[in-house]
Amino acid sequence: MDYATFLQILDTTIRLATPLLLACLAGLYSERAGVFDIGLEGKMLMAAMGAGAVAALTGSVWLGLLAAIAGSLVFALLHGLASITFRGNQLISGVALNFVASGITVLVAQDLFGQGGRTPPLTGDARFNPITLPFAEALAGVPVIGPLYAEVISGHTLLVYVAIALVGATWWLLYRTRFGLRLRAVGENPASVDTAGVSVRRLRYTAVLITGVLCGLAGAYMATGLQAGFGREMTAGRGYIALAALIFAKWRPVQALWATMLFGFFQALALRPDVVQNTLGVKIPGSALDALPYVLTVIVLAGLVGKAIPPRAGGEPYVKER
Repeated sequence: MDYATFLQILDTTIRLATPLLLACLAGLYSERAGVFDIGLEGKMLMAAMGAGAVAALTGSVWLGLLAAIAGSLVFALLHGLASITFRGNQLISGVALNFVASGITVLVAQDLFGQGGRTPPLTGDARFNPITLPFAEALAGVPVIGPLYAEVISGHTLLVYVAIALVGATWWLLYRTRFGLRLRAVGENPASVDTAGVSVRRLRYTAVLITGVLCGLAGAYMATGLQAGFGREMTAGRGYIALAALIFAKWRPVQALWATMLFGFFQALALRPDVVQNTLGVKIPGSALDALPYVLTVIVLAGLVGKAIPPRAGGEPYVKER
C-alpha cells in the first residue's frame, strides 16, 4: 500500500467514523446518567429523514439540521418519559423506538416525495460542503506532512470538525465541571445524588436530551454530509455499532474517538477490497469485508476485548425513598 492510498483510506475512515462518534458520545451521556439507550439507531434514522426531507423542500441545510435535531429530540423525550417518568424497561423502550423510526421515516418520505421512501438528491446549499482549511493548498507540496494536512485533515464538512471538537468538550464537561460530576454520580449511585438535594430526574432528562441533540447531528451528517439525501434504513446498524464502540471505550470520551475510528477503518477497508487483496495477497470476498464492522461489534459485545464495567445504576429506574 503506497502513501497516497493510505491517506485515501484515512480520509474515508474519518468520514465514516463521524456518525459513529456522534452516536457514541450520545450514548455516553445517556448511559453515564444511568439510562441505557438502545434507541440510538432510531434517533439517527429519524434525524436523517428530517434533515434530508427539510433540506430538499427548503434548499437550506441549516433548516435540515434543525429538523434533524428536533426529530431526534422528540424520540429522546419519548424514551425519557418511558424510562424515567414511568420507570419502564429502558431496553424495550429503545427497541420500540427503533421499530417506530424504521417505519415512520419511510412512510413520511414516501408521502412527501413518492420515491420509494427516499428524498430527492441534495445539491448546493441543501448539503454541507467540504471546508478547505487555511494553508491546505500551500502545504500540499510538502513531503509527507503536506498531503496529510491537505487530504486527510482538511476537506471535511463542518460536522466532522464539530464531532472531533465534541470529544474534548465532553471530556471537560464530564471531568472538570460540577455538572459532569453529578452526571457521573447519578449513573453510579442516584440515591446519594438525591440525598445531596440534586434532582435525579432532572439530571437524567438533561442527559437524554443531550443524547437527542447528538443523534440529531449524527443523522443530519449522514443525510446532508456523508450522502446526498435520505434513503431507506440508511443508518444500517450504525447505532448498534456505536453502542459496541461505547463499550469498547469503557464509557470514556477520548477512548470513544479511537474506538469509532477503528470501526470506521474497517468500513473504509470494505470499500477498497483491492487494497486488502494487494496487501495480504489473498482475495477476500467483498461481502466478508462488509461484515467486518459487525463482526467486531459481536466480538466487543461478547467481552473478548477486556472487561467493561458499565455504570452501576445503568438500566435501573430510580424510585425516590420516602
